Amino acid sequence: MKRREFLGGLMSGIVVAASSSALHPNKSWAEASKATSSNAGARNLAITKRVIEVNGKAADVFGLLQPDGTVGLTLDAEAPFDVTLSNQGGEATLIHWHGLAPPWNMDGVPDNPAALLQAKETRRYTYPVGSGGTHWMHAHTLQEQNLLAAPLIVRTADDRQRDEQEVVILLHDFSFTPAEELLAKLKGSSSGHGMDHSAMMQGMASNMQGHMSGMAMPGMATMDRNDIEYDAYLANDRTLDDPEVFAVESGGRVRLRIINGATATAFTIDTGTLTGQLIAVDGQPVQPVPGTRFPISMGQRLDIRLELPKSAKAHPILALREGTEHRTGIVLAPTGATIAKIVARGKDSGPIVGLDLETRLAAAAPLAVRAADRRFELTLMGSMSGYDWRIEGGDNLGVRQGERIEIVMRNMSMMSHPMHLHGHHFQVVDINGKAIGGAVRDTVLVPPMGSVSVVFDANNPGRWPLHCHHLYHMASGMMSFVAYA
Repeated sequence: MKRREFLGGLMSGIVVAASSSALHPNKSWAEASKATSSNAGARNLAITKRVIEVNGKAADVFGLLQPDGTVGLTLDAEAPFDVTLSNQGGEATLIHWHGLAPPWNMDGVPDNPAALLQAKETRRYTYPVGSGGTHWMHAHTLQEQNLLAAPLIVRTADDRQRDEQEVVILLHDFSFTPAEELLAKLKGSSSGHGMDHSAMMQGMASNMQGHMSGMAMPGMATMDRNDIEYDAYLANDRTLDDPEVFAVESGGRVRLRIINGATATAFTIDTGTLTGQLIAVDGQPVQPVPGTRFPISMGQRLDIRLELPKSAKAHPILALREGTEHRTGIVLAPTGATIAKIVARGKDSGPIVGLDLETRLAAAAPLAVRAADRRFELTLMGSMSGYDWRIEGGDNLGVRQGERIEIVMRNMSMMSHPMHLHGHHFQVVDINGKAIGGAVRDTVLVPPMGSVSVVFDANNPGRWPLHCHHLYHMASGMMSFVAYA
């Protein structure tokens, strides 16, 4: 008997010590993760409004649901992406298919080139879905803050045949304060870290990384790690007061597909007593890396394979917020497991998310080795004072079809920036001046005083955003474009 067949009756044997009180009118994430993938004809997807419970209060949020209530999409690799998207959310918006490489006119960035999808409007998207991977979809507007995001899982034939359970986890940060008000407060703020120290920091980046974990140095600002204090941190719409429980097989194998859909929060995934194997980042396979803690910045994804012990013990999978004691997560529970209460604030602060793991990653399918035809050097700049963020070195990076492009990104600000390129996958080839054969991905973190170089092949014409995936940095100007001639 395969594990997926075995799991059908497991939930009845789980003893839950914590009470369940969340408002979940739709199909649960556990059920959604078992949904059969299919590309037979157009798939219907709706932008909706829904109600969930956060900290004991009802919260009005968005959703991306199929007609049967399934959250997001699960599709087959190497098949057509054929989705009819209807806007039932009452507000104009647009959805970006993060991790896929659609034609430019279907990318989902307002007026670049497509117009917003108006309320009650329907639009059909058709293009090759590409190879498999853990991806996601989200609004490319401030509505992303209000949970307008969902998983977009593309499964290969091997995935469908492999004898393991898949568990999808979408992380988010949540505020009852509207995103527009959060941004206005940031723009009106003037923190003690607000001076723009960019000029005096020039030339220091290469030897500073690794020494900047929030420490103050003479004549220098400290790191600004978290610029918003959220009301809650969610995993699949839930806090640890009522975490989602996934029924698993004792002694079985689980593949975690983890998506950091938070708008302004980096996490470290903590698998507890289970040693995991990191097997993919941003939907792209890597040479396996063992561990129990794996950093994940905004927009990034991690696939972690777990071998469960033969026991009736529950296994929390936690996401530790960077620099504070806040955490969220889910629970893996075999038959007979008792699930103890897990507090939402731990004893220790979550680790600072940097590039230690990135230096250890190696692509399982690296890009072909070739010299760059064109090289751009970008400087990431800004400060908390006035909340001004920008990319210097070119608003439009001009490229031509077929060229190999190299982009060097140097961070001269005191905040980290997860940099995301639309329409392409790049390979990380240099970190702080050291050449590596790193991961292929679509979002890479550039920490304060750090530098990262990536290469990609210009094979998808358009005017593609290159931006920070911290929503409020992007909204405040940290965006450039790769523009095909």
